[in-house]
Amino acid sequence: MEKNPLLVQHLTARDYREKPFSTVILPLGSLESHGPHLPFGTDTLTAYEIALEVAGRVPGTIVLPPLPYGMSEHYRDFSFTVSLKPATETAVIGDILESLYREGIRHVFLMNGHDGNIPPIEIAAREAKVAHPDLVIVGIDAWWNMIGDLLPENFFDAWNRLGHGGEGELSIALALFPGLCQPEHAQGIVPDLPPHLDVWWLFPEITTTGASGDPTQASREKGLFMREVLVNAIVTALQELDARGWDIRSAEVKKEKTPAQKE
Repeated sequence: MEKNPLLVQHLTARDYREKPFSTVILPLGSLESHGPHLPFGTDTLTAYEIALEVAGRVPGTIVLPPLPYGMSEHYRDFSFTVSLKPATETAVIGDILESLYREGIRHVFLMNGHDGNIPPIEIAAREAKVAHPDLVIVGIDAWWNMIGDLLPENFFDAWNRLGHGGEGELSIALALFPGLCQPEHAQGIVPDLPPHLDVWWLFPEITTTGASGDPTQASREKGLFMREVLVNAIVTALQELDARGWDIRSAEVKKEKTPAQKE
């Protein structure tokens, strides 16, 4: 195995002493069915590969080993689901954040790849921030939603990129880990969900294939563009935070006084 200086598990205490890092990326994923065309670890692999690309472009940034299990109880009717309970995942994320703080890390980026992780991330990050006000935690809780605001209009052909194992997810997987994908077996169902409302579904209620959306519309070309747009957006945000010393307060607006005000 060759050493990758972007992976904290590859470093020694000597490495860290000679070249310390200030920002840590924690990739968060899951282990669950994504239909017949994507691997069970799709969420973890996506978050991990994006994290590595970002770290390679932002000096002083390192990637933690990904958390490969998530809160996936709503997918458990499809194999192969290995799930954490919400309280367990919240505790695990919280323990990781506490450990990072103890090690002197004050800048953390959470790169999430799975919908079920969003509530545990929110709770763990809020608790860590209250406990340590000088810890700055930023991240993406749903890259599939974020990227919708960054791509050209009508970029996707089906269900506006959405879906578990759908057009967007298969496309970016084809760009990040094509050897693990089987697009020739793509199957999905676009559910008829009520607009403007959240629906807390169990997955069999919206699909019979283990995937939602329309992955048959996916392509590697779309995925390559998605990857570049997503990585660029994250890199730009982290570079701007570095330039500000990770100060998230709004800059004071300074206006020139009018002659009347000066009097």
